[in-house]
Amino acid sequence: MKKSLGARTLIYPAPVWCVGTYDAEGKPNVMTASWAGICCSRPPCVTVSLRQATYTYDNIMRGKVYTLSVPSVKYYKEADFFGLASGRDTDKFKATGLTPEMGEHIDAPYVGEFPMILECKVVHHHELGLHTHFVGEIVDVKVDDEVLDDSGRPDVAKVQPFVFSPDAREYHLIGSRLGTAFKDGRGIMEKKEG
Repeated sequence: MKKSLGARTLIYPAPVWCVGTYDAEGKPNVMTASWAGICCSRPPCVTVSLRQATYTYDNIMRGKVYTLSVPSVKYYKEADFFGLASGRDTDKFKATGLTPEMGEHIDAPYVGEFPMILECKVVHHHELGLHTHFVGEIVDVKVDDEVLDDSGRPDVAKVQPFVFSPDAREYHLIGSRLGTAFKDGRGIMEKKEG
């Protein structure tokens, strides 16, 4: 039997992504967000939802661009800090010793040490209540050479992203390989058709 937990912001997995923007004076800023995900294939788009109270919200509204930096487990404490401190009164890059790199295609910074980066331009935003939902068209994906597999694709085991457990307020590692997507369920399809 399942127990009802009511209407809550609870789903697994929740990503840990760091949103990069410049403020009005050109200072790089980054914040951690988990209310995020891929939302369209063509054009490729990703969404992030932020509270209006955040410094990053103002930066995105003004610049209409952002980056998403995917931290590896090596940087989980820095990623946590990015979500705790405010860019209004803290230079988060200076505090962590991490490097702000300028986006190649958009005017937004990313975290140079993180293995995977998405550069995004805002194509839509919608106020949902406490959060504003920003849809960003992905204009480029950057991945460190050392986390690519032999086919030139990002290898999740090498990227080493981690996930957030919203209810417990914990970070968790991503587990081992389970199977092959769009293949392993074909036996069930064949039974259904047969």
